[in-house]
Amino acid sequence: MTFASLGLIEPLLRALETLGYQNPTPVQAQAIPAVLAGRDLMAAAQTGTGKTAGFAVPLLQLLTMEGPKVAANSARALILCPTRELAEQVHASVAEYAQHLPLTTYAVYGGVSINPQMMKLRKGVDILVATPGRLIDLFRQNALKLNQLQTLVLDEADRMLDLGFSEELANIYRMLPKKRQTLLFSATFSDDIRLLAGQILNDPLSIEVSPRNVAANTVKQWVVPVDKKRKPELFVHLMRKGRWKQVLVFAKTRNGVDALVDKLQGLGVNADGIHGDKPQATRQRALDRFKSSDVQILVATDVAARGLDIEDLPLVVNFDLPIVAEDYIHRIGRTGRAGNTGEAISLVCADEVNMLSAIEMLTRQTLTRKTEPDFEPEHRVPETDASGQVVKKPKKPKKPKASGGGGKRNLGKWVDSGDAAPSEPSIKPVRKVPVFNTGPRKKK
Repeated sequence: MTFASLGLIEPLLRALETLGYQNPTPVQAQAIPAVLAGRDLMAAAQTGTGKTAGFAVPLLQLLTMEGPKVAANSARALILCPTRELAEQVHASVAEYAQHLPLTTYAVYGGVSINPQMMKLRKGVDILVATPGRLIDLFRQNALKLNQLQTLVLDEADRMLDLGFSEELANIYRMLPKKRQTLLFSATFSDDIRLLAGQILNDPLSIEVSPRNVAANTVKQWVVPVDKKRKPELFVHLMRKGRWKQVLVFAKTRNGVDALVDKLQGLGVNADGIHGDKPQATRQRALDRFKSSDVQILVATDVAARGLDIEDLPLVVNFDLPIVAEDYIHRIGRTGRAGNTGEAISLVCADEVNMLSAIEMLTRQTLTRKTEPDFEPEHRVPETDASGQVVKKPKKPKKPKASGGGGKRNLGKWVDSGDAAPSEPSIKPVRKVPVFNTGPRKKK
């Protein structure tokens, strides 16, 4: 199958050829004809399989072939993304696909001044890529009108719910015309997203080109058990042992990102970090320097887990496991993209065992454990498997007290060093699914 056989127009075919796109991926082969036919769509595919082109390329063709010229302060298509980095990357891809078309594109997000964005929107744009919060700000300041909107795309909608965008999504939905095309694309679809899809999609076509919630088989994955306090030391040891050249590292908190970056920089390692507290310009600069190999180690929170395309990234390290199991798939999906191979290493301590169990149950595989010499944990990480069970090691019997008055007295409770350390339960955040009182949908 070729892109030409999907009915794409010549300017798009020329742009794809320039970008080195030879044949459509499975998700593109199914999504492009459906989008061109005007269908609402719910498409799930593993990371690195070309989902952005799957919705952007046919959307560009529809806007070129149909509809009036965009009005002032208006947009004809809207692509919503959960993070600033993803919005910028999606917009860059859309602009590349549209290089030979008479269409305008733009991206808006928080963390930067709103005034230049308001000025840019005065003439209107054909495709607007946005994060939810900034989109609402622009709408409320009358800098953006959505009555001309033809298509809404939710990219990584499950992540938007994880980040607490449920109310923003509900507000945005109320701003939109009832008659429009809606497309949902993601690597994973939780039950919450399927509920959301039932509310906002009209007779949708469902596409799942790979098993649900399964990591790409191009990524080799394993776990290294370690005590929490020794994670930084183990990371440095593995980095030197493996002579790592370019590594994306995920930490759970912003403070964790800063602490690891400070330690690495103190050792002379060229490292940088990105998280939600950093200004957008700083985050983008760090990401650009990492992509160009000017930065060796990039440490990030889950703002970098979705959609970021880093060419030939060889290794992802989970310094901390994610609280939400689905995020593990997105994190390790930054490597092993577009047919390349990659590795994903997770440093796991005893109080993360429930998170590990949830990941193995979600991905339906038991991750291989490799204990690093001299870093064997004092607090044993209980065995887990893909069934979601945590296998607890039986406690050794207590030793009897010495009789006849000999030996020590009042020894208290006997604790065996082989007992599993108490682990805190992994609490998955409650994701509030927006409820839309839409009434009957109009048929297109």
